[in-house]
Amino acid sequence: MADRIVLAYSGGLDTSVAVAWLRQKMGYEVIAVAADVGQGGDWDALIARARAAGAVEAMVVDCTDEYARDFLAPALRANALYEGRYPLVSALSRPVIVKHLVEAARRFGAVAVAHGCTGKGNDQVRFEVSTASLAPDLDIIAPVRSWGMTREQCVDYAAAEGIPIETSKGSPYSIDDNLWGRAIECGVLEDPWASPPEDVYELTAITATEPTEFVISFEEGVPVALGGVPMGLADIIGEVGARVGSYGFGRLDMVENRRVGIKSREVYECPASLALIMAHRDLESVTLERDLAHEKMRLEPRYADLVYDGQWFSPLRSAIDAFMGDANRRVTGEVRIVCERPGTRPDGTPTPGNVSVGGRRSPYSLYDHDLATYGEGDSFRHEDSEGFVRLWGLGLKTWAARAEGSASKGSASKDSASKGSA
Repeated sequence: MADRIVLAYSGGLDTSVAVAWLRQKMGYEVIAVAADVGQGGDWDALIARARAAGAVEAMVVDCTDEYARDFLAPALRANALYEGRYPLVSALSRPVIVKHLVEAARRFGAVAVAHGCTGKGNDQVRFEVSTASLAPDLDIIAPVRSWGMTREQCVDYAAAEGIPIETSKGSPYSIDDNLWGRAIECGVLEDPWASPPEDVYELTAITATEPTEFVISFEEGVPVALGGVPMGLADIIGEVGARVGSYGFGRLDMVENRRVGIKSREVYECPASLALIMAHRDLESVTLERDLAHEKMRLEPRYADLVYDGQWFSPLRSAIDAFMGDANRRVTGEVRIVCERPGTRPDGTPTPGNVSVGGRRSPYSLYDHDLATYGEGDSFRHEDSEGFVRLWGLGLKTWAARAEGSASKGSASKDSASKGSA
């Protein structure tokens, strides 16, 4: 009996070809495991495609709620944005997928897991480091790194094997999507000077025509309701994404630094994730004490780097996560999101409408109107500021006086030397 291998199966070109390649070239029985992390799709067709490619078993694991609860919620509390922009759409889904790959490997007695990542991508790092963290005894196979086929050759291989795929030579985009957003690369997008064609966008197609606003309720840093109606986190993400996405909000076009040392042009659609991070960060502005807020902002980029680099299961990520959770204990309240009417270009095509925070409130708000106001009811003790400012600047004042004195002495010495030489 041939050894079994569990393949992270997306249903796309590379993983569909990988099923056949692992069976034909390496002699494995392939277990194709797809993870539903909110991307949607025709699961019956996906399973049929895996079987057509030669998988002995094919399954879809529903982990949307788990993904939202155990991975997206912590990232949201950390305002996780790689290089200050990218909300880690792909990076966050990989550890939950690996978790279920390892579980499937144990259940089916597999000796290895496999993925369809290329040798120049970030996902190979995420899949392999996460697998090694959870199951160091399992081998890891990366067929795309080994077979040396171009994308066009993969299309031909799939056709020869009778594998039904959606990717064609004329439409070569590589797309990865889940509950947190959508990543698009390849094709014309590999030229960083070329503007992304409108046909790459799905989540941010501009359909809204009128302004609107809505309220997001948070408890301990996690969204729990929209417009006062309690909802699960996955449902909130989907609804917020649909609302702000219809205004064209959430598009990212960036050149990012991959872990493997190259720069890559990436186009993302992240309407829900960017809107929720914006709202969460704004609620923190009224609920976090100054030093805590500043330290949290210092750690947020480090947290994002760890997730991007495949270190979700690292002790450092876990430790920072504990800090983020504690910091969010009083990040409870409401944020009002305002969506402005989209515009129109001279050629008649729509332009995105602005989406912003219109207001925030919290039972734990540290904003005190009587202390902040310049009108009647001002309770701030202005007379206290005189001594405070004097002491706050005392060190610099002392330094400046000494520095000025040293400069004066230096000038006097130079003048004396000049007179003496005359």
